[in-house]
Amino acid sequence: MGRLVLAFAIYLLGVAGAAAQIDSEPKVQARLIAETGEVAPGGEVSVALEEIIRPGWHTYWINPGEAGLPTEIKWSLPPGWRAGPIQWPYPKRLPVGTLMNYGYENKVWLLTDLTAPSDTKPGVVVLKAHAGWLVCKEVCIPEEADVSLPLTVSATPSSPYPTIEDRFASARAKLPSPSPWPVTFHASGNLDLFIASPELAKSPLKSAVFFPLAGRTITDFAPQQVATVADGLVLRLKPAKANIGNLLSGVLALESNDGSVRALTIRAKPGSAPPAAFGQSSAAGLTLVLALLLALLGGIILNLMPCVLPVLAMKALAIARQAHGSRREAVRESLAYGAGAILSFVLFGIAIVLFRQSGQAIGWGFQLQEPMVVAGFALLIFVVGLNLSGVFEVPGVGTGEALTRRGGAIGSFFTGVLAVAVAAPCTAPFMAAALGYAVTQAASTALLVFVALGTGFALPFVLIGLSPALVRWLPRPGPWMLRFRQFLAFPMYATALWLVWVFSFQTEPARILLLLALALIVAFALWIFGTTQASPTRWRILGWIALALAVIAVPQFLPQLHAARLAPPRGSVDLGVIPFRPYTAALLRDTRAQNRPVFVNATAAWCITCLVNEKVAFSSAKVRDAFARKHVAYLVGDWTNRNPEITALLQAYGRTGVPLYLYFPPGVQDARILPQVLTESDVLRAIGSQ
Repeated sequence: MGRLVLAFAIYLLGVAGAAAQIDSEPKVQARLIAETGEVAPGGEVSVALEEIIRPGWHTYWINPGEAGLPTEIKWSLPPGWRAGPIQWPYPKRLPVGTLMNYGYENKVWLLTDLTAPSDTKPGVVVLKAHAGWLVCKEVCIPEEADVSLPLTVSATPSSPYPTIEDRFASARAKLPSPSPWPVTFHASGNLDLFIASPELAKSPLKSAVFFPLAGRTITDFAPQQVATVADGLVLRLKPAKANIGNLLSGVLALESNDGSVRALTIRAKPGSAPPAAFGQSSAAGLTLVLALLLALLGGIILNLMPCVLPVLAMKALAIARQAHGSRREAVRESLAYGAGAILSFVLFGIAIVLFRQSGQAIGWGFQLQEPMVVAGFALLIFVVGLNLSGVFEVPGVGTGEALTRRGGAIGSFFTGVLAVAVAAPCTAPFMAAALGYAVTQAASTALLVFVALGTGFALPFVLIGLSPALVRWLPRPGPWMLRFRQFLAFPMYATALWLVWVFSFQTEPARILLLLALALIVAFALWIFGTTQASPTRWRILGWIALALAVIAVPQFLPQLHAARLAPPRGSVDLGVIPFRPYTAALLRDTRAQNRPVFVNATAAWCITCLVNEKVAFSSAKVRDAFARKHVAYLVGDWTNRNPEITALLQAYGRTGVPLYLYFPPGVQDARILPQVLTESDVLRAIGSQ
């Protein structure tokens, strides 16, 4: 009754304020359509009330939202005929001013199943109905129509026409089906719906919208936020009242990235909801322009990360070599370096987009979760170190002292590629937000973010190469450059050693021995190649044969290293003095249910930033004592090997890679996200111990 009064009031206000602008023609054209023109005695036929709605106007769902009235159908059927309830397709949110309505635009089919009596006689019957609806734009107008439909009763009814059958199939596809997954709700200030479905957690969604069946359940106009968690989805709503009751019913419309929509009937009971990031995600609320700016800044700062410094020192050596030489050559090499860096980031972006579109949950640094990639990368860095030590020279670049005089765009290009490769384990400030935004967008938009990231990464060295004023500050080339080049080999050896250490957590000792044997074979072959480079032809041929054998041998053995992926992962992160437990979504949920503070550390052995943070921020007795005093549960998500639960945690907070640090205070639903470059003070401040 209240809604009728409200609708009538809206109608009167509309008539008073806008009568001159509204024509008298109907805003909705209605008719009945049967799925088949014949029905058997005792048989059933589906009938659609088709509403063709004038553009800009809308009609209403069974729950119209904050104002409006749903369509009603009053049937006038022959004796014995029965009509089922209206089958409502999922609606859409229709904001009007400060009100939120639920309804339909353009065209909608409302299906009803009609059943003929078993004793009805063959012949033609006429099905009649009186339909009424409220149609609104700036004003609301109640309309009605008498509709009818002739139907033949036949003992041998014909099949429906294919075109009509397809249209009914399309209409039924918009009807909600019962949720195949359990759904619970948790009300504490916010109203969180938890759909327990690992399948949904892995499926890319464009949106999720909940439509309550009962009015005054949620604040209809409030935004609805969705987050992916390890076990499914959490949808955050704003309740309209403190006591929701013991059942929350409605329809959940899930839209995929391809535009398809799956509507589910929800009957949620009170329960718990896992913690999820709403409005705190580093990617939340970003626009493309802001994401590109953050990617550019993140790429610039990435140059300062410890994993990239050895390769950047190589680039600095190349720039110093060209600083006081050919201006054209300096520009050419700088641009070649930039092209290599940007192209590498784009290829990373393409790989991430393709893998995620195929349903695999991966993120930044994903390649280092594959043992064969780690092993191959360790060998590559080792080879670079041998080159810097002077064991061999790359043909066409020059040897010995010639390095101080010659260069090459090809060498600069691959220096850019190598710099990006070693940067993969690192995440700089601003990068997380930009990458989190990128993986939620279309492929073209995501690749723009990776281009901006590569541009920022390459920008400092490109500017030095292009700017004569900056070049003049660099030292003149000389014999010191050969010594500096040899010195740079040792950071490369250290990097290779670190990668072998990472590999050790992904495999068993026999595989490590195989990797070291490969390194020995490669070193011996390159030594033969290097010592024969300046020799007569017959010796140079021997060197090329040794190099070819090494090139052939390595790919033969790398697949055996890939088999290490099957080995059970071992704990791979030294977290110092703080007792911890491995992260699982269930453990986090159970620990929080005990009203205990929780600190989550998502890390990996191949993440240099993570390892530095763990030494700087977590290794002191002061932090250990603070965790013990505050009874903080410390959960560590080790992402060294692929782990879907940790990937889902990263996605829930808009991240594509580690590190990620979360603190969950007791009694608070949302986590506090700590900086990616962490200090002891940051940790103590987060847990309230400073």
